[in-house]
Amino acid sequence: MTRQHIVFLTGAGISVESGLATFRGVNGMWNNEEWQYLASTDGLYEDTERSLEFYNWRRKQLAEVSPNKAHLLIAELEREHQVTVITQNVDNLHERAGSSKVIHLHGELSKVCSSKNRYDEKYIREYPLTTPIRLGDDAGDDSQLRPYVVLFGEYVHGMEEAEEIVSNADVFVVVGTSLMVYPANNLIIYAHREIPKFVIDPSDMPKCDALGYTHIKESAGNAVEILLQKLKECID
Repeated sequence: MTRQHIVFLTGAGISVESGLATFRGVNGMWNNEEWQYLASTDGLYEDTERSLEFYNWRRKQLAEVSPNKAHLLIAELEREHQVTVITQNVDNLHERAGSSKVIHLHGELSKVCSSKNRYDEKYIREYPLTTPIRLGDDAGDDSQLRPYVVLFGEYVHGMEEAEEIVSNADVFVVVGTSLMVYPANNLIIYAHREIPKFVIDPSDMPKCDALGYTHIKESAGNAVEILLQKLKECID
């Protein structure tokens, strides 16, 4: 089998079988207006303590779940291929499953940063998921310690790197994302027309269908197994 660079774009749907909620759709988290507010810059700076409590709850929830079959199968692909995961998720389930190259477009719940210098590496660090972030915790630059996540009202960091990775993929796979969130939803157009392209989602995905993606209309765990067989057929 020829070693290929397989790039995955993953969203909340891949973590549902681990017990984490999606963000959009019928039961999505962001249908709750209060949660959406607490996950915004307005929430963080106007009601800091409640915003931190919301993220402490999400961090604790993440500590209590495990990677599922889809995460594990993607990680196993590294035995035979170069694999890059670009994820919209703020969970660390890809890493815990064993994936070694993961780009988080929307940040990581397992890390904290400065409220004043969000992307300054000096103030970004791992932080135990079960340790609450408290009001008054100093990030190290006289600002409030905060979760290292992209809030509503903040820009997404790392899109240029993600676009380049997708444009150089030998195989591109979209898993568990509604493709409703800008700018990550634009990444599907950067995959070359001639490469194998797949979308995994139980719902209709007209944007991908129009671009020639093979649609595996299943939940993530079952679909990744189907995908592995299809990859063998198109790569061998």
